[in-house]
Amino acid sequence: MKGSCLCNAVSYEVNDSPKNPTCCHCIQCRKQSGHSWAGAHVPDSKLVIDGEVRWYASSEKAKRGFCPNCGSVLFWKHDDEESMSFSLGSVDGDTGLKLEQHIFMAYKGDYYDIVDDVPRYDIVKYDSQE
Repeated sequence: MKGSCLCNAVSYEVNDSPKNPTCCHCIQCRKQSGHSWAGAHVPDSKLVIDGEVRWYASSEKAKRGFCPNCGSVLFWKHDDEESMSFSLGSVDGDTGLKLEQHIFMAYKGDYYDIVDDVPRYDIVKYDSQE
């Protein structure tokens, strides 16, 4: 699986099966994307990144990686884990994945409805999604 930012200055390759495809509706994801953010996790060693990624510490526990040229947000990384989430929307072509959960539904925008049957959680205790 390969992906890239909008301007193609940053590209990446996933060399493992992505885990836990999730759509996050938290305030941070809404503000960074303008809506919600969908990502999946892989071990750090299985994600090969080419190009300059700028990192923003979005909380005391996690950071977000984006292209400094076009601003595409590509990665989410919890400081205490050896895995990283990559943006499913940045994948070049089909992902072959299906969402497993919607998280932080308590913060979902009021302007849209979710009509799928994917499990929903108001708030998640799973550290790598905080």
